[in-house]
Amino acid sequence: MPEQRYIVNLLSEHGILDYQDRQRIARFSQSSGISLIKVLLNFGYVSRKDYQLCLKKEGYEFSDLRQEEIDMAVISQMDLKVVDRDLVLPLRMQGDELIVALADPTATADMLLISNKYGCKVKPLLVSDLDIVWLGHKLLGEKYVKAAVFDLLERDPKSSAFITFSSMQLVFIFSAIAITTVSLFLSFINTTILINILMSSFFLIAIVFKLFLALTGSKLELFQAVSKKELASIRDIDLPIFTIQLPVYKEDKLIRKLIWNLQSLDYPRERLDIKLLIEEDDDKTLNAVRDLDFPAIFEVIVVPFHLPKTKPKACNYGLHFSRGEYLTIYDAEDVPDTDQLKKVVSLFRKLPSNYICIQCALNYFNRNENLLTRMFTLEYSYWFDYMLPGLGTLDIPIPLGGTSNHFKLRNLLELGGWDPFNVTEDADLGIRAFAKGYKVALVNSTTYEEANNEPFNWIRQRSRWIKGYMQTYLVHMRNPAQLIRKIGWKGFLGFNFFIGATPVTFLLYPLLLTLFVFYLVFDLKNIRTIFPGWVLYISMFNLAIGNMLMIYLNMIAVFKRRYYELILFSIANPIYWLLHSIAAYKGLWQLITKPFYWEKTDHGLSKVSDSHHSKNKV
Repeated sequence: MPEQRYIVNLLSEHGILDYQDRQRIARFSQSSGISLIKVLLNFGYVSRKDYQLCLKKEGYEFSDLRQEEIDMAVISQMDLKVVDRDLVLPLRMQGDELIVALADPTATADMLLISNKYGCKVKPLLVSDLDIVWLGHKLLGEKYVKAAVFDLLERDPKSSAFITFSSMQLVFIFSAIAITTVSLFLSFINTTILINILMSSFFLIAIVFKLFLALTGSKLELFQAVSKKELASIRDIDLPIFTIQLPVYKEDKLIRKLIWNLQSLDYPRERLDIKLLIEEDDDKTLNAVRDLDFPAIFEVIVVPFHLPKTKPKACNYGLHFSRGEYLTIYDAEDVPDTDQLKKVVSLFRKLPSNYICIQCALNYFNRNENLLTRMFTLEYSYWFDYMLPGLGTLDIPIPLGGTSNHFKLRNLLELGGWDPFNVTEDADLGIRAFAKGYKVALVNSTTYEEANNEPFNWIRQRSRWIKGYMQTYLVHMRNPAQLIRKIGWKGFLGFNFFIGATPVTFLLYPLLLTLFVFYLVFDLKNIRTIFPGWVLYISMFNLAIGNMLMIYLNMIAVFKRRYYELILFSIANPIYWLLHSIAAYKGLWQLITKPFYWEKTDHGLSKVSDSHHSKNKV
């Protein structure tokens, strides 16, 4: 609106905006319906510090919104989306005047609308835009956060992890325990022999299946290539709005790095809709945004407190405020290829309409920092470069990665978003999408992350992932016959041997390894009595072959990205798997005691700069 352009002219007079900026801001605000102050502060035009300094020089004073009295009878008459869009929030009546918090003191049109709405005079109170966002979402976001938590549960309760074990699953589990206990009592030796053979055989079969997937993925390249010529033919004016969700919690140390990573994206900023999702109690991250001395290119969305306190709940909340045709998620430390978004748009336009998600590969910029980061890199390389293409080639459900999965927003909403009660929400969503007949493609683009370089931090992260795989398996195996009808026998077997078998192999591994060590080192007669030689030979063979196959799988992982310096570290996989086993038992315990608990992973621990990450492409 013309009268609101005063703030733009004021910033120009102070040398903060040039003529081209003013023209772009005006056009963008008019075409998008976003207020000028929102455009200024969230699309990289002016820093909050410069904005406040400029207004203070003009005689304006900022108040602390958190110290102001509020009246919910007044505030509840406002719609949160309007407050979020215009950064205007009525607070209370004071005499015959309405006290209104706003971030732009020149927004006379907004004040007039508020005056007409409430039928009284308006007294403006200049405050930080972040405080308006924080208070607005905290007080008016209840219906949106409840929808974020309960929509999927109400729409499709069978797909929700709200109930960890179904009644039939509990009957099956306790029946199996009872039968095993009775069998051990009646025939201890024969029962232990059978258990040993079953464990070791299952372990080997699960590893062979992973190797089969990897070899299939290596032969048939599933990554869809988008050429440089195709990218060059894309006009900025033809690009759709692309929403990027950035769920963070106590990541104040990474905010500056996050902004630089986002600024490197080759995508017009007026077509970006970047949401920084901050929890209501996360003052550290909110203050880090407040203290930035250079322009930000994201909009802050404050997620009101509601259990469970999980990443998928925050992402679901962000969906209510997302404007994009496509949507993706990045973590705070992610460094995506600069052309990733354009590649995704180009590929979506070529794919059939039943493709609703494009997954990019994930890898690590600090792969050579220590042994743990090297093993982590090997694991992710064979996972995204070999196994996921193998799953796609065989038409088996693909468990999505936690970041850089790019969705058609309308189809994501149709699926009910993410399950807020599942701590590996991405894998679960991949299964639900496949069951609905949707497809996932992989594109030749990589997002580089920070590999965990500290064992205890790694275990916290991995225990959550494994617990989430257990949750996902239990949810979708509540009715096996129905699952077969939805995804077919091939998908059903693939789901069982990939999603189901992964945590089981980690749980079995230390048991088999302990038996092997006791047999070799201690040569205990009791073990020979319980397990005859032929049984031990089978178990040792399965364990040895399984480990050799996993070492081989790690070795071939280096070739697509030419990480040849990591090949010898593959022999450390048996030790790396012991860490998996520790995480698996921790995850199993948490599945029983606190299934929705989100184990926080600390980021920003690496001393390696992301500017040195590999430029090799998939």
